[in-house]
Amino acid sequence: MLLRVGLSRRRLTTAALPLSIAARGRRLSTGPSPPPPPPAAEWTDTVDYLDESGEVLSSAPGARAAVPGADATILSGSSAHPLPRPAAAARLAALALRFRSGPSLSAALSALPSQPDPALLLLAASSLPASDPTPLLALVAWARVQPWFVPSDDLSSLLAARLAPATHSSELLSLFDDTLALPDPAAFPKTLNAVLSALATHGLLEPAFFCFKRLRDAGFRVLETHAYNALLSLLLTRGLAFKAFEVLDEMSSSGCALDEGTYELVVPALARAGRIDAARKMFDEMRKREGIGRASAGMYGVLVDVLAKAGRLDAAMGMYREMVAVGHRASPAVSTAVVEGLVRAGKLDAGMELWEEMRRGGLRPSFGLYTMVVEANARSGRLDVATQLFGDMEKSGFFPTPATYACLVEMHASAGQVDAAMRLYHSMANAGQRPGLSTFTALLMMLANKRMLDLAAKVLLEMKASGFPIEVTASDLLMIYIKEGSTELALRWLRFMGSAGIRTNNFIIRQLFESCMKTGLYDSARPLLETYVAGAAKVDLILYTSILAHLVRCQDEGRERAIMDILSVSKHKAHDFMCGLFTGPEQRKKPVLSFVREFFQGIDYDNEESAARYFVNVLLNYLVLMGQMNRARCIWKVAYENKLFAKAIVFDQHIAWSLDVRNLSVGAALVATVHTLHRFRKRMLYYGVVPRRIKLVTGPTLKMVVAQVLASLESPFEVSKVVLRAPGDSVLEWFKKPIVQQFLLNEIPSKADVLMHRLNVMFPSSAPEVRSLSIPRSLSMSR
Repeated sequence: MLLRVGLSRRRLTTAALPLSIAARGRRLSTGPSPPPPPPAAEWTDTVDYLDESGEVLSSAPGARAAVPGADATILSGSSAHPLPRPAAAARLAALALRFRSGPSLSAALSALPSQPDPALLLLAASSLPASDPTPLLALVAWARVQPWFVPSDDLSSLLAARLAPATHSSELLSLFDDTLALPDPAAFPKTLNAVLSALATHGLLEPAFFCFKRLRDAGFRVLETHAYNALLSLLLTRGLAFKAFEVLDEMSSSGCALDEGTYELVVPALARAGRIDAARKMFDEMRKREGIGRASAGMYGVLVDVLAKAGRLDAAMGMYREMVAVGHRASPAVSTAVVEGLVRAGKLDAGMELWEEMRRGGLRPSFGLYTMVVEANARSGRLDVATQLFGDMEKSGFFPTPATYACLVEMHASAGQVDAAMRLYHSMANAGQRPGLSTFTALLMMLANKRMLDLAAKVLLEMKASGFPIEVTASDLLMIYIKEGSTELALRWLRFMGSAGIRTNNFIIRQLFESCMKTGLYDSARPLLETYVAGAAKVDLILYTSILAHLVRCQDEGRERAIMDILSVSKHKAHDFMCGLFTGPEQRKKPVLSFVREFFQGIDYDNEESAARYFVNVLLNYLVLMGQMNRARCIWKVAYENKLFAKAIVFDQHIAWSLDVRNLSVGAALVATVHTLHRFRKRMLYYGVVPRRIKLVTGPTLKMVVAQVLASLESPFEVSKVVLRAPGDSVLEWFKKPIVQQFLLNEIPSKADVLMHRLNVMFPSSAPEVRSLSIPRSLSMSR
């Protein structure tokens, strides 16, 4: 250690020496060989060496600094020896620890009899405790202003390693800046790596990446693998994968070798970022590198998971087999990913084989894996397997989720397995789990299809108690019964809905009403129509005509009264027209033709043209059956005037006249034929216009009907496939016969009512079930 020497004659006791080397009589090792001593200074005084009691041990001239390791300043007995360099370094460290920082430390260090050198400073700094960097900072700060100080990479890296970034980040950045400001910063690689590693390791992202960018922009290639790894780990932890890949590219371009830690960081990151090919390339590169052990289970797991989720099932299975082959145990997450990928790809068999293989290997499936396998088997229709796995899941201590319960219940319900579905439903309720809307809906649809109305009503009320709206679901079940033709069940369900306070919409009421009319349940149909009218719904012309069609086809007097009663409940203006049509002119106060024209003028032909055409067809059927030919001809005449059948009659000058009745009902076709032939007769006899031929286009359905009527009058019309035709001259002669004249003046053949009824049965073109063929698009949408 160093001795303090005064310029005037002073007495220096051995008590001033911290280790009291002279008093203890120990001999210290000199340590490493000191540097050559400087030229001896001139002696100006004498130094007395005293012991602890103050007695003079020895005297020697001297007024110059004692160089540690060179000058004999330490006595061992009566022999003088040079101060060892470790002792001098310890003295420096002792002063730094004693005074720590500030002017007192600077004064004590400046009063040393000899100046330290950089090597001695590094030795003293190394001996300072690493837990407290304050003495080290103060010692280095004092040394940096000394003329003998020379920057050292070892000292700077030691300082960077001792500084905690959490509390000394500014000192670290200052050290980094000072190092870059040196003439040759590349000579300080350990310092630069230590600063970057310290900042990155302690999570200081912005300072660490700032230092990295400065080094990259300056073109320095001094960073080592551990520094790169620390920065990569920090970036990936913060979710900045794209920045991590930027650092990785710089690492590759700088020629820095990748170690096992780098691969462990980068390969999973590349895979998670979607760069699967790059990840596999680096993985293959790692396996070929010497000195790098096998990949970790985590790396394998990430690759398998990403490949499976990306749909590369073959590659995922290959990676999984390799993982097992090298001795790793697949985690539940990896197994779930592989099985889930196979199942989603439609390879349920392969997924179940892997499942069994994992079970045989002693792997306890996770909750997620159990859930996924159970639901996959249920959705694929393997309900027995799904039920067995569900039981194993419960035995393993896993509590099924509502989604798993719902999947099983819905799949059993879809398969029509009532017992299994209801058992799972009750198990779900007993477990305290609330069924979802889809679960209730699936159960109710199954019970509706199985016609288990009472059980469906119970489940529906439980659905209501769970807080779900039930009006729509109840109406859907009602529609199921209606579409199946189960009108009695539909009526029972409607009564239940009414007792439970559940309302339905007018559309379904109308559908059920039409179903009742079709099945002949007229007593049930009337209350439905009353409900429909009371619900602010408007009975349109189509619905009224459909009821009238049932009246046309009815053969029972009691049923006719019921249908007539239903017609009156409709409150449609067509019913008032029908009532007025069959009354006398005194009550009507106008002729039939005027009355009919007034009614047809009130029809909205933009929206009800097809409905009016349908009404005319059915009404003409009814009038013909009732023997009301005059009224029927008035209806046809006004309908033709309003262009409901604009293309039915064609006058092609002197070439051909034709009547097209293909789109008419039986009664309408006969009325149109009689009325049109009467027009043809009038034009030919009164105006002398005779065409070459006359055609009656009937189509295959009405051909025999019209032909039989005309055949009784010995008409000249010849029957072909779809047309009755005759030369104009022949028809003119036929028109001159009295029987034809009488026929065209509204006299029909005998037993006409029987004939028309028979034709209506043979050719039910006016039946209500086919009326939808003529409903216009606008009306269909409104319904």
